[in-house]
Amino acid sequence: MECEKADEVVAEPVSPIGQYFNSSILSISILAVLELEVPFDDSWAIPLLKDIFLPINPRFSSIMVVEKNGVKHWKSVEVKLKNHVYVPNFPVGMSQQFYDKCLQDYLSKLSAEQMPQSQPLWEVHIVKYPTSNAASSVIFKLHHALGDGFSLMGALLSCLQRADDPSRPLTFPSVRMRPDINGSSIFKNVPKFFNTVFNTASDFCWSMIKSSLIEDDKTPIRSGSAAAGWLPITITTMTFPLHQIKQIKDNLGATLNDVVTGTIFLGIRLYMQAVNQESTNLHSTAVVLLNTRMFKSISSIKEMVKPGSKAPWGNHFSFLHISVPQLTNAEVQNPLKFIQKAQEIIQSKRGSFGAYLTAKLLETVKKLRGHETAAKFIHGSLNNSSLAITNMMGPVEKMALANHPIKGLYFMVAGSPQSLVVTIVTYMGNLRVSLGTEEGFIDSPKLKSCIENAFEMILDAASATP
Repeated sequence: MECEKADEVVAEPVSPIGQYFNSSILSISILAVLELEVPFDDSWAIPLLKDIFLPINPRFSSIMVVEKNGVKHWKSVEVKLKNHVYVPNFPVGMSQQFYDKCLQDYLSKLSAEQMPQSQPLWEVHIVKYPTSNAASSVIFKLHHALGDGFSLMGALLSCLQRADDPSRPLTFPSVRMRPDINGSSIFKNVPKFFNTVFNTASDFCWSMIKSSLIEDDKTPIRSGSAAAGWLPITITTMTFPLHQIKQIKDNLGATLNDVVTGTIFLGIRLYMQAVNQESTNLHSTAVVLLNTRMFKSISSIKEMVKPGSKAPWGNHFSFLHISVPQLTNAEVQNPLKFIQKAQEIIQSKRGSFGAYLTAKLLETVKKLRGHETAAKFIHGSLNNSSLAITNMMGPVEKMALANHPIKGLYFMVAGSPQSLVVTIVTYMGNLRVSLGTEEGFIDSPKLKSCIENAFEMILDAASATP
């Protein structure tokens, strides 16, 4: 049971983004953490991987190889499953708080380690010690070359079942499009068209400039260290009830993303103010990762791998730069004004196709100059900004892994050259925000406290507004 036999060479070439994210410039991975309600029986690990995980996609049993012409392909290999499963040993009989620190240190170590290229680019780590949040934890480390968060979340969820009824499928929050309150009059659509053209050109040009010429100011959330992507990170998480976020959303006439992003921006500005008053209004930019698929909700693996799928497997995303609004004293007194300011900035980006043009430019650069040059472009865009934000929708129902109920989940992107990465996932009516911070530079507990305080400020202000 410890290995799968090799098949023929997989003819599928490595996607452009897959090559960018597994290069000499960048090596990006995703850490997905499942928090279990009961201790995990690690004897289940090998059978689960063999029977459920490996069959999901050929890439899980393939390595990336370079042909003589320089083109990279996925090649099927023999998978020695025991080489992919790790069970760390910590001192026994200690407190939950002690194991909290052990888990945090372990994740930090994982974030900085490169996976060997001689075997498929994934690992599973089973932490059999009780923390404040879980009786045990299972960590999936998946290289971004295998697919983006949309693909890998779909793969991960295909290994899980509904805890209440495994025969029924998991369901996800619906994606609702905003109604066009302005109607469909051609005269009203003309300004919208020109706004789209202007915003697209502006975003595309700004991405070009940001990748090579203009850096964000150095602040308490941006060290400017070129080596940041190869350094360990500290992962800190916090949880917010979705019904309270929806309360703020309805009060402001905003979207959930507007409220969540605005809250994070306000918390970051409060942190900068607390660390260094003079840094509050320095220029900071967030790189927001966007799913470029036509279909935005999580799909089944069967749907993803179908030819012509609207939600295909792989790396299908691009990014936009969004300025973090400056914070004034008036907005500290009325934080809803800050959220509205952030909403206006984000709203201007929604009518833009700049992210799609950036993705097409990267493909052109790759064809003309190679994937290493394209990887340098992405590295420059990330390195010159202050933080990255990415989000995923998780299921509404409680999940289980081999009949082990899952209390919570979160994920983090490791290997980014930024000092701060923020990831967001919904699960069972809650929204989990995770902070990946450059170790030794950002005070993670203080930043977490500032974001939580920002949320309370916004919630109180929204509740007080008729």
